[in-house]
Amino acid sequence: MKRMILAAALAALAVPAQAGQISVVAAENFYGDVARQIAGPDVSVASILSNPDQDPHMFEASPSVARALSGARIVIYNGADYDPWMDTLLAAARSPDRQVIVVANLVGKQPGDNPHLWYDTATVAAAARALSAAFTKDDPDHADGYARRLQTFLATLQPIDAEVGRLRAAFHGTPVIATEPVFGYMASAIGLDMHAAKFQMAVMNDTEPSASDVAAFEGDLRQHRVKVMLYNSQATDGAARRLLHIAEASGVPVVGVSETEPLGKSYQAWMTGQLDALGAALAKPGS
Repeated sequence: MKRMILAAALAALAVPAQAGQISVVAAENFYGDVARQIAGPDVSVASILSNPDQDPHMFEASPSVARALSGARIVIYNGADYDPWMDTLLAAARSPDRQVIVVANLVGKQPGDNPHLWYDTATVAAAARALSAAFTKDDPDHADGYARRLQTFLATLQPIDAEVGRLRAAFHGTPVIATEPVFGYMASAIGLDMHAAKFQMAVMNDTEPSASDVAAFEGDLRQHRVKVMLYNSQATDGAARRLLHIAEASGVPVVGVSETEPLGKSYQAWMTGQLDALGAALAKPGS
């Protein structure tokens, strides 16, 4: 994979905060979306990773990103070694008044854990609470608005949790497979029997899966030992495309999941759409 600058992200960061607004920078656009939903009109939010067509693991920071961070009052990023470039940038642009929210730290996740934390609604709720507290600390005059919008946001997560519960009741224990552990937390919440864990971790860590792990993955598809294959729709290299072809030729439904919130969608709509796609795939006759 080639390193790249995310042009869409840099364009978004170029929009300055209006006078009197709190400036927030989110490393990932789903955290930026959560911030906007809680902030309302009193906060300016910019997201660094916002292009759903590019692999976020290949992001390379630029001076534009550094400048945006230097002026931010509040910064939120994932942590757990998902976005390590944020640590470097923040260390180079220190600000004694800046509040920094590391989502992994809120839920006790460390480097080496699955870093795709936003597929756990409890983690997203923790991030939302931390953002509301940060806004209130920086702007106490609008505390009631931040608290009200936080409660509205938390309520909108309930239908996602309900759908996870419905899928769990219908498909708990169903064997599935994935090219990467992007959907891992939600798959666990549904109770799916996830195959190829070692293969997924190798791909996530940008190392070659072993020949035996590749053979086992292909065998699970060809022998119909799994009902659905999940794949990272933002990182379809040659190896992933081969597995997609094998799945399709074997009649195993495939469901794409992503690491970046699609343009024009809220976090809630994004999660709901992926759960709907998974539910439809799991319910296919013969799958």
